[in-house]
Amino acid sequence: MTIIGNKKDIAEILASSVQQAKIIGDERAESYALGSLGEVYEHNQQLPEAQDLTQQALFIAQKIDASDIAYRLEWQLARLLKAQGNIPAAISAYDAAVTTLQSLRSDLVAVNQEVQFNFRDRVEPIYRQSVELLLQEKGQGKPDLDKARQRIEALQLAELDNFFREACLSNQFMVLDNVVDRDNPNTAIFYPIILDNHLEIIVKLPNQRLMHRTSTVKRQQVEQLITKIRETIVEPDAHQQFQAVSRQLYNWLIKPVETELKNSKVNTIIFIPDGFLRNIPMSALYNGKEYLVQNYSVAVSPGLQLFTPKPLAQKKLNVLAGGLSQPPKNEKFAPLPNVKVELKSIQKSGISTTILLDKNFTSTTLAKTINAQAFKVVHLATHGQFSSKAKDTFILAADGRINVNELDSLLKSREQKRTEPVELLVLSACETAAGDNRAALGLAGVALRAGARSTLASLWQIGDNSTALFIDEFYRQLMTGKTTAEALHFAQLKLLESPKYNRPMYWVPYVLIGNCL
Repeated sequence: MTIIGNKKDIAEILASSVQQAKIIGDERAESYALGSLGEVYEHNQQLPEAQDLTQQALFIAQKIDASDIAYRLEWQLARLLKAQGNIPAAISAYDAAVTTLQSLRSDLVAVNQEVQFNFRDRVEPIYRQSVELLLQEKGQGKPDLDKARQRIEALQLAELDNFFREACLSNQFMVLDNVVDRDNPNTAIFYPIILDNHLEIIVKLPNQRLMHRTSTVKRQQVEQLITKIRETIVEPDAHQQFQAVSRQLYNWLIKPVETELKNSKVNTIIFIPDGFLRNIPMSALYNGKEYLVQNYSVAVSPGLQLFTPKPLAQKKLNVLAGGLSQPPKNEKFAPLPNVKVELKSIQKSGISTTILLDKNFTSTTLAKTINAQAFKVVHLATHGQFSSKAKDTFILAADGRINVNELDSLLKSREQKRTEPVELLVLSACETAAGDNRAALGLAGVALRAGARSTLASLWQIGDNSTALFIDEFYRQLMTGKTTAEALHFAQLKLLESPKYNRPMYWVPYVLIGNCL
């Protein structure tokens, strides 16, 4: 329903279309034309008339169960009510649009291929505008912070559905708040939300009510800053510039609740990052003296819920370690000479390790071996790419690319034979697709689709030597009984304390997604 051209001419054509649709009894066409006419009136600031037309169109769409038209009309109605100052009714209309969208979950991604490309224009704004209104509400028990964060999570689920082209997430999850309050009183959960004119944060501290803070800053500024962080973090000569931009983001995200964090004795922070914030590792946020990782273990969760936490039993830890030091000839990836050292270091740590290296690391052998026994950890030291498109998200094996959907089938075939999911999936030589602002969505997709309780992955290619050192320390910490978040924390500190690898570009790319407790 995007309106271009001369409004008067368009209005006349649409009014004529409404009449024609009535004559031939095509209620779907009538609803669509009435809604489009309402949008012309909305653009012309004739709000009461626009509302009347939109409500007529919505009545017909609901009567004929045309949900794909109804959700956009509910969104249009919400905008009109907001513009006329009727905030409670606008919130109700946004709620209705989101409910309709969620009822369409399976259909929306299958309706047509265009939906995927129009997601940012036709679906995402509904969630964001809705959250913006929710957070502006005043009065007793307002704003409803729980509803606002659930709405953003619904957007993230919709993004993943859109990524995989199907309603894909039906795993059994446990609400993060319960995990924090009951079992992990030293963990905080951060929900940063990027809106057009504000950066909002909702924070859950152990056994406390949700807190809410706002930084008044435009979305474009936040996104430009994140892009600058991502660019300077990997530039050896841009260290000071990186610290400056990282400090600015720290001031927006962490500083507003710095005191509360310290007072609550928290030592682990789980971020549920929104939009562009997925592209950078939060452990590198800088307060002017120290990085966040120097005070907290840091993890990421794709939503408010995660697999029921179950600590890794270090005494029975066993690893299936696959690696590719020499990529296939038809791929333009560089060799990874230290892969052998990396896999051997896991073996040397005393963990029971099955190794598939180079020509033995094929999709077929991986599938066969993964089904042979119940591995708690699957560690893949090979090139891989995360992209905002599922078809471009893959890892490399000796016989070619293993796409994210194939990885899913591979790990799921194991699940059909064994009740226990993989506890930890490690992807140590992956990177996000260049120039793709939503590439980290691919990482979240891999993490959830693989069915592993948690995934440790690199956001960009790191120096091979530092990777081996990092992996060695990570498994050493796991063997002492540390949680995955703590093991990541200590492995990052090990590099940070090394004069050779103390630059963030070496220790910061690793992100832990999912169950970190």
